[in-house]
Amino acid sequence: MDIDSYDHGVPSWVDLGTPDPARAASFYGELFGWSVEPGPPEAGGYALAELRGKPVAGIGPQQNPGPPVWATYVNVDSADDVAAKVTANGGTLFMDPFDVMDVGRMAVFADPQGAAIGLWEPKAHKGAGIVNEPGTYSWSELVTTDVDAAKAFYAAVFGWGEKTNGGYTEWQLGGRSIAGAMAKPAEMPSEVPPFWGVYFAVDDTDAAVARVTELGGAQIMPPMDIEPGRFAVLADPQGASFNVIKMNEGLAQT
Repeated sequence: MDIDSYDHGVPSWVDLGTPDPARAASFYGELFGWSVEPGPPEAGGYALAELRGKPVAGIGPQQNPGPPVWATYVNVDSADDVAAKVTANGGTLFMDPFDVMDVGRMAVFADPQGAAIGLWEPKAHKGAGIVNEPGTYSWSELVTTDVDAAKAFYAAVFGWGEKTNGGYTEWQLGGRSIAGAMAKPAEMPSEVPPFWGVYFAVDDTDAAVARVTELGGAQIMPPMDIEPGRFAVLADPQGASFNVIKMNEGLAQT
């Protein structure tokens, strides 16, 4: 669906920090049909991925230590005000609020368990212009070592409510689910810290998995049916993990 603006507290953008932006642009362009448009020189190599002429994700040079990652950004009315709530509630600012040219104001922080997520105060750039269609952002999910602590933290920072069923938590705002959370699985390697994972919608999960391997990526978790749909966990050629999901009819988030 096309979208022009986001409410305060709703995830609105995702981007990839990678050691090889050009190869990543080629990989995701082939996988999702994106056209990746380089930004101006002052953007420092950051590029917008577009579908139908609308921005759907960002790709830029990796700035974080460790493996490349897909990052989630939450739309906020004031990055400075929310950043103050982050530190007041035990979070850690990795990047203090700063202006990104004329497109917005941002910050990046970690929650008390160490999962990193960004803030986006929009100006010229409102966020993803298309969501919940094949090849676009669909969902973000916190994998954490302390779900109860996360509930308290994100309620204080963003005003999120929550609905938990069968061990899975859906973050809620304004009566609708906007993101998810789950306890870190016991089988996940201990060295993997808490993180926010990103899901992209596809029209055929199994076909997407096959295409990823053809393009030099890898399957981390094979396709699996869950209540919302059929999903898989994958990695691009540089090692950034991401999820794909074919949502069951009528369940795509709007």
